[in-house]
Amino acid sequence: MRSAWAVWLAAALALPVRPAFAEPAPPVRAVVEMFTSQGCSACLSADRLAGEFSREPGLLALTVPVTYWDYLGWKDTLAEHAFDERQRAYAVQNRFHQLATPQAVVSGRELIPGSDRGRLSRLIAESGTLPVRVKVYEHNERIVIDIDADSTARPAEIWLVPVARSRPVVIGRGANEGRVAVYANVVRGFHRVGTWTGAAARFEISRATARIGGADGYAVLLQAGGANRRILGAAKGPGL
Repeated sequence: MRSAWAVWLAAALALPVRPAFAEPAPPVRAVVEMFTSQGCSACLSADRLAGEFSREPGLLALTVPVTYWDYLGWKDTLAEHAFDERQRAYAVQNRFHQLATPQAVVSGRELIPGSDRGRLSRLIAESGTLPVRVKVYEHNERIVIDIDADSTARPAEIWLVPVARSRPVVIGRGANEGRVAVYANVVRGFHRVGTWTGAAARFEISRATARIGGADGYAVLLQAGGANRRILGAAKGPGL
């Protein structure tokens, strides 16, 4: 007669092998993009606020460093000109006449001062949930993006956003000389994956695409183009 251990082992070995899928993260209800600069004396408090938001399961908080304060004496070590242009597009959409930091954009719609915790929290609560469900997971070194159907939506772009989940920076000159900024989910780039037309769809991309600029995580955005840059859906990559 076989022992109970032998029976258990035989049963375990007979179980089917499951594919190595990573479980999708909880749904994202809102996206906060925090535009910031290492040369901005008012930004450090907003950077800490972005870090707090990044730990909330239903929020996707992204830190987006810009370059246009570099002339003040310290070149931001994480900023990209493409991030300046992203903020500029939001400003045009909202009829803002100048760029400023810290500035937060909630779900691609409204711009507000990034250090105004109360107003930002209220706007997140009032913004409702994103209308289109986006899920992301990994399989065999591929990032798989599933988007639900929405017959009322206009075509939108799918963006892969590599991020460094935590990045401390010692600032050597300028208004924040000698201080340490700690960034959460700091964006390292925006990679266009494709166009969503409103039908249920699946997109796949190499996992290596997200491994740029020291990124150790990523998110996915489904965002309208043109004059209305509303974010329709979003998802956090595994571990974010």
